[in-house]
Amino acid sequence: MKKIIYLLLLVTAFNTACKKALTDAGLEPTPTNQTAALPAGAKDGVVFINNGTSAIVSLYAPNKKSVALIGEFNDWSTTTLPMKNTPDGNYWWVQVDNLNPTTEYAYQFYVDGNLKVADPYCEKVLDPDNDKYITAATYPNLKVYPTGKTTGIVSVMQANQQLYTWKNASFTRPAKDNLVIYELLIRDFTADHNYASTLAKLDYLTGLGINAIELMPVNEFEGNLSWGYNPSFYFAPDKYYGTKTALQNFIDECHGRGIAVILDMVLNHSFGQSPMVQLYFDGSKPTANSPWFNVDAKHPFNVGYDFNHESQATKKFSKDVMKFWMQQYKIDGFRFDLSKGFTQKASTDDAQFRLYDAGRIAIWKDYNGYIKSLDPNFYVILEHFTEESEEKVLADDGMMLWNNLNRDMNEATMGWLGGSNFQWGFYANHGFTKSDGLVTYGESHDEERLNYKNITYGNASGNYTIIGNLATSLKREELAAAFLFSIPGPKMIWQFGELGYDISIDFNGRTGEKPIKWDYYTDANRKALYDAYAKFIRLKKNNSIFNSTNSSYNLVGGIKYIKLTEVANTVVVLGNFDVVSQVANIDFGSSGTWIDADGSSINLLSNSYNKTLAPGEYHIFSKTALK
Repeated sequence: MKKIIYLLLLVTAFNTACKKALTDAGLEPTPTNQTAALPAGAKDGVVFINNGTSAIVSLYAPNKKSVALIGEFNDWSTTTLPMKNTPDGNYWWVQVDNLNPTTEYAYQFYVDGNLKVADPYCEKVLDPDNDKYITAATYPNLKVYPTGKTTGIVSVMQANQQLYTWKNASFTRPAKDNLVIYELLIRDFTADHNYASTLAKLDYLTGLGINAIELMPVNEFEGNLSWGYNPSFYFAPDKYYGTKTALQNFIDECHGRGIAVILDMVLNHSFGQSPMVQLYFDGSKPTANSPWFNVDAKHPFNVGYDFNHESQATKKFSKDVMKFWMQQYKIDGFRFDLSKGFTQKASTDDAQFRLYDAGRIAIWKDYNGYIKSLDPNFYVILEHFTEESEEKVLADDGMMLWNNLNRDMNEATMGWLGGSNFQWGFYANHGFTKSDGLVTYGESHDEERLNYKNITYGNASGNYTIIGNLATSLKREELAAAFLFSIPGPKMIWQFGELGYDISIDFNGRTGEKPIKWDYYTDANRKALYDAYAKFIRLKKNNSIFNSTNSSYNLVGGIKYIKLTEVANTVVVLGNFDVVSQVANIDFGSSGTWIDADGSSINLLSNSYNKTLAPGEYHIFSKTALK
């Protein structure tokens, strides 16, 4: 076959500052493909056979004319390992022999004579631009990128990988209602930003009493310094945080401390570094024949390139990703980013986007059913924020929904009462029949920090000042936390919220690195807030009344209260969110002795509690002492 010489190939940069699809001029084309069915046992990516001395490598790439396997095993030749095409035209595969099972081999696919891409199913990639910033302490003996042999992201395969030996096989997950989740970004949690340094802080987290950690995305994303919501490789843990076995050890050690691990999973979209994007891309957006992506996003919140979750190819890929992390890493749950975006119903604003969508419900029921078929007790948490009727259907199917109280709770902590009603924390207001379907929080990675706004915009009256006053601002955080943890259902806190982190989310850019403030823990006022969080979390976990289905409340004005009742006990949480003293007049339901969680007690001569509360004052009263 006569060689075709490519004189010029124009590459248009991706719109999202991602790495561009890799093309080469002057390379020999792949030899004519052969047609052959996939061998038994082959699957997407790499399957090793013959004791690791051979591998069957497969790529799902319909409508391509030719694919070759290139890598260190054939000195990156584009001609020596042409891949066979299956009779239906969907898969390309080849067997490569004479491998050393202990050797890591870098490889790529060379597609249609002009595109080099890494393996979407690989568990490790090498990045010519970003790997140099990864320290040996974080990732020992990182394989060197094959400079001069190829360009762009490359995959890595190895038959005899280091295997992790799990120690804690008997871990029992906390009941959904009792979850207290700590949302954590490894990049901004410790200076070394790796699994080992995060693991070193487990004593701090167990002291706080949380029983689940939700890791922001840890699969390979573009660059190193990211929140992780720009994913590109879904089976490979991002090397900036450490090795595969370091992540497995982190999860194992968490289980040993009674802490579940939830992964933030981003399957609404992918970015341009993704080989799945690059395989079907016209220079500015996915092409119409992409098996996975919409040409244009179907909703207004999208970033990157929008997955089509009604496509069978996308469904298969997504389920493969879910199963992999569940089985390889023994994680306990997924928090699905932008789950509302799993729709093919076009919208241009959130008023349309959030409306009841039967197609979106069907997609999520399918995924939830698949996950529960693998692990019936697995946590499935959605960042959904749709119409309540849709969220109720999903909750009734066993899924959990993020429930954001940031705006109203922050108004309350700042002492601005007009918009301070955070009764949205109660499940009945969503139409839910149980409290375990709502993961309620005052802060997340995506919200302004409560204490930043307290200090910057807080109210003041006379000698009582929130604005510019750290000590008072921290006591306002304590006041709000007493109420948050008293609302039945699972709860979530954002890292360092328990210490009153007060640096704006927009410092160094919204997703930019933030100062890591472990010195907060040595500040007496901040440590007092940590201790208060620990106390409220202990009360929630140890006393079933905090998951009572019998509740009443008034959260509208300055004096707010929550009343919880079960057969043997009643709890009343009350506090003054105003900046001036206010009289609390609350029906406790019975007279007699009431025990304060601070160890003191009061005696009511009637059912009514009448007392003037100072600004910021709160109490947690119960008829029977709480554990």
